[in-house]
Amino acid sequence: MVIAIIPARGGSKRIPKKNIKSFSGKPMIQWAIEAAQESNIFDQIIVSTDDEAIAAISKDLGALVPFKRSHALSDDFTNTTDVITDACLWAKEAGLDAEIVCCLYATAPFVRAADLLEAYRIINSSDWQYVFSVAEYSSSIFRSFQQTDTQGVKMFFPEHFESRSQDLPQALYDAGMFYMGRTDAWVQGLKIFDDHSFPLKIPSWRVQDIDTPEDWVRAEQMAKYIFDV
Repeated sequence: MVIAIIPARGGSKRIPKKNIKSFSGKPMIQWAIEAAQESNIFDQIIVSTDDEAIAAISKDLGALVPFKRSHALSDDFTNTTDVITDACLWAKEAGLDAEIVCCLYATAPFVRAADLLEAYRIINSSDWQYVFSVAEYSSSIFRSFQQTDTQGVKMFFPEHFESRSQDLPQALYDAGMFYMGRTDAWVQGLKIFDDHSFPLKIPSWRVQDIDTPEDWVRAEQMAKYIFDV
């Protein structure tokens, strides 16, 4: 059995009700639910939430909300791994024999069914514990620098001052779309950013975190192009 878990708490402060706020004509969470449905790889698509409005909208869209997330897992300090582990334990107690559990973010409107299908193909035909979405930094992090207390600049990696960008290692970052993992890996608390995880590259023009109002505006501008291609 393969299960998708969409974490969607109701207490967003920087963007109130962001998980169900309208984005390009749909509640934000609808984009993730529809991508999961279109991929046709999930036996169940479950939304983990503490919020009645999110639960109602998710059910209307065809997702399941079989339990209410506890307050202990719904504050600003709760990490994603704890939420997914909680859902995995619930599934086990409910008699669901889930081999693979995918954490799919509610605020990932640019995720595509094809991304999820490719992640499933990789994890289902290998020994990887996780497959997750990543993007490539547009500039080399090894030539990055910071502003100092004296308002000047200082390189993080001064040894690479004379290095050519093309000679430096490729750096990736978390695309913040999904983490597909084996149930045992979630329950055992295996770290995602480790050697047992496969990074599935997503084009950087289709990646945008949505944590602040500025992020939201940028994503809306991106959507005008992305949803037309």
